[in-house]
Amino acid sequence: MQQQNRRVVITDCDHGNVEIEQSVAERYGVELVVADCATESDVIEAGRGASALLTQYAPVTARVLEALPELVAVGRYGVGVDTIDLDAASALGVAVCNVPDYGTEDVSDHAIAHALGLLRGLGALDRGLRRGESSLEPVRPLHRFSATTFGVYGLGLIGEATARKARALGFQVVGTDPRWAPGTTSPAGTTVVSAEELLESVELLSLHLPLTPATHHIIDDNAFAQMRQGVKLVNTCRGGVLDTAALIRALDGGRVAGAGLDVFEEEPLPQTSRLLEFDQVALSPHAAWYSEESFAELKRRAMENVLEAVVGRTSANTVNAAALTAMKKEVRNV
Repeated sequence: MQQQNRRVVITDCDHGNVEIEQSVAERYGVELVVADCATESDVIEAGRGASALLTQYAPVTARVLEALPELVAVGRYGVGVDTIDLDAASALGVAVCNVPDYGTEDVSDHAIAHALGLLRGLGALDRGLRRGESSLEPVRPLHRFSATTFGVYGLGLIGEATARKARALGFQVVGTDPRWAPGTTSPAGTTVVSAEELLESVELLSLHLPLTPATHHIIDDNAFAQMRQGVKLVNTCRGGVLDTAALIRALDGGRVAGAGLDVFEEEPLPQTSRLLEFDQVALSPHAAWYSEESFAELKRRAMENVLEAVVGRTSANTVNAAALTAMKKEVRNV
């Protein structure tokens, strides 16, 4: 690739500055351009002639990829790549990169923080006290951690980190993941149960799933119907795995006694959302990923990933590496 083609476009970024990305780009000898894209058309216009895109929320669809034939890589600030059309990227030979482990400790810390706040009723007690109410009735019953079963739905890096921290606090911890058979123990030490047993048995359920067609609204009315009365729920993964309307029905009916939510089906959370009405629902603005350490690591590694592709190398964090390899083999065999 010739020097003049080495240009990377950050399609959108709400981090305040891109000083870290700029320093990485300079180290690789690549021009960096920062845009403010929200739509497919925005991305196409900003990305013309670029070798790579680095995106936060902007859509990188098949239409976008087909309109930008010089692209060799698309990177995302974060773990999930649901805003990028992986099939189209693979078919066009475009590497898709993420940063799968930058926020493992941070997101699991946040999940634990939400869980502890719920299990001690802190949000509802705080709101009551601000209204001049000192009663414990809105949060009864509370139970000690050692008498509480803490469920982890999804035993990836973040789920296992959450399980590890929950065990250290004295919880009885179980988890489910299609990679591990019920009745076994995961490599990281979590007791594995079926998804059905998880829903039926836990007092606190923490969600740690990627958003895919199979997991979209996996927690719906049917899932809530399987849960214990008074269950508490934490979601720090993706808003779409949880059916918001079903959660509101479960809160109204008392099936769910409290929820700690960092992600939503619509972000930012609309001020008209009924979730804002519940004292027992604690909300945070998709902040679980953040610490000063994770922030710097995310920015540096996201830029390094796409620049490795720009200079002709393959990043270890290329999520469609297998598909690209298969495509290259097929081309060679033609």
